[in-house]
Amino acid sequence: MNFPSLFIQIICLLASLTLFFQASIAQYLKTFPLFIFVTLIVEITAWLLFKNRINVNLLYCFFTAFEFEYYLFIISFSLYRKKAKKIIAWVLAVYPLLVIINVFFIQPNGFHTITYSLGCLLIVAACIYYFFEIFQSTRSVNLVKEPPFWICSGLLFFYCCTFPLIGLWNHLSGLSDIILTNLNAIMQVLNILLYSLFSIAFLCRFPFRKSLQ
Repeated sequence: MNFPSLFIQIICLLASLTLFFQASIAQYLKTFPLFIFVTLIVEITAWLLFKNRINVNLLYCFFTAFEFEYYLFIISFSLYRKKAKKIIAWVLAVYPLLVIINVFFIQPNGFHTITYSLGCLLIVAACIYYFFEIFQSTRSVNLVKEPPFWICSGLLFFYCCTFPLIGLWNHLSGLSDIILTNLNAIMQVLNILLYSLFSIAFLCRFPFRKSLQ
């Protein structure tokens, strides 16, 4: 367990609870507290299993697949064009099947790097399309107050950076401890950045009272 990442996840969970007190917030965003809570449970469970020398590979295979499904679900609600929403709906239906095939038949003894890399590309493509829609929009948008903007920014950066790292995860076991430590530190920084941007997304519309002049 990476405690800096765990700490920022807890802060992010607390920030996400403010969504229930924001009348103008989209309903689909209110699923985030449950998602982050599940993420924390999985991280703690994996840490306990690892301490007892129990393989956590399968747990992370299916949880990362669940993450991709959830993020695509969130992005689909942020899009305007029905055709794009339908494409994501098809991806949501097909991707779990690809993960199951990969985990049990193609990469049964390692992390599902093939379908993980595919998931990274799907998230990046969906985020880029979200920004494309914003640039093509004829209406004025205050991006600072747009939760999907912060969410997609975090996802785009995170999965662009983790794609080459975790995509090659099964081939990193032979590297020196120093390199692995540095890679782990990079992953912690990326996690902190991701959940920090999520926290901004949750708080950007919160009606903070202005201090009296």
